Amino acid sequence: MKGISRMQHKPYGLYEKYIKRLLDCFISFCALIVLFPIIAFTAILVKVKLGSPILFMQERPGKDEKIFKLYKFRTMTNKRDENGNLLPDAKRLTKFGSFLRSTSIDELPELINIIKGDMSIIGPRPLLIQYLPYYSETEKLRHSVRPGLSGLAQVNGRNYIKWDKRLALDVEYANKITFLGDLSIIFLTIKKVFGRKDVAVDTEAADEGYLDQIRRDKIKK
Repeated sequence: MKGISRMQHKPYGLYEKYIKRLLDCFISFCALIVLFPIIAFTAILVKVKLGSPILFMQERPGKDEKIFKLYKFRTMTNKRDENGNLLPDAKRLTKFGSFLRSTSIDELPELINIIKGDMSIIGPRPLLIQYLPYYSETEKLRHSVRPGLSGLAQVNGRNYIKWDKRLALDVEYANKITFLGDLSIIFLTIKKVFGRKDVAVDTEAADEGYLDQIRRDKIKK
């Protein structure tokens, strides 16, 4: 929170200040109605194939670093080793879970986050809480706006670009939010989802690593 207070965000224009939030709510509400059959059918399949809980919920930092619970469809089992510890993600990710991730269907519950005000349709993706101490002062600007279902970094490589570039794109977006910019990101997102391009099913394999670990190692050097 301290980093955000030193770098107050000022809305770029009328769209960001007055219209963006209204459009987020309207589009998300309409999407929930139109996609309800898919959402309901997916929930049933998750229950049958993976069990309970149907939703994966994880705390993430949002606007002004306020913590919220992110909702996604569950994609992994709860398989554990002989000592009761969860197996690595790659061993718990099923073919069904991989399909949900590759089609981005697992992210549909985030529409609820948008309606609640935790997120926006377009914005920097909400990352892990453990990363908060490792952002530069400039990178903290990514938390001066609501996180998004998709964003500038997601249509420019998603998990396949290095952290420094990804965070720089987040800051670039936060500094200049426009209607045409958001519209462009929406169309590019749809194109990538249907083309299944840059969608990392195994995020551990796609990422260069965990941001906190990378920057801790740099400090040690």
